Amino acid sequence: MSRPARHAALTGVAVWCALVLLAGCSSDADSDSDADAKGTPVNVASAVCAKDASAKEVSLPAGFPSDFPMPPGTIVYAADDRGKDGIVVTGVTETPFKSVLAALQQDLPAHGYTPEEGETEPHDAESNWHSAGYTGRWAIREIPQCSGQTLVNVLARANSAASPSS
Repeated sequence: MSRPARHAALTGVAVWCALVLLAGCSSDADSDSDADAKGTPVNVASAVCAKDASAKEVSLPAGFPSDFPMPPGTIVYAADDRGKDGIVVTGVTETPFKSVLAALQQDLPAHGYTPEEGETEPHDAESNWHSAGYTGRWAIREIPQCSGQTLVNVLARANSAASPSS
């Protein structure tokens, strides 16, 4: 085999291996991983139950919309400022999943947050949203190890013309 033919064959094998590895990674990413396609943490396996979240409770950080209607009883126990990518807050509520979903579907529009591109499954739901000052995504999941409790994740990113306190 000539040197150019050998190089082409090796390149083809390398590309095939890379595709196989990427396909394996994408199937893992489609499962309940550390982040969904928009970067919102959703790992139910590491979710904190409400009884433990109280000791870890944090305030909503500056730059997160103070009027965002978090679901009833949500205890925010983590906040991650990702700079220009926004702020992610994670919390838990003892409110059952279906009630949390109904509250978000009703309260967001009532507070000026327009839902878009969402999906609902039996044990989880998510939706993008936007307001005059922010764009973002919420995701909720039933927490199997915390009977009847719901994991709540919200990503909020200030629009370029918005002030951080909107």
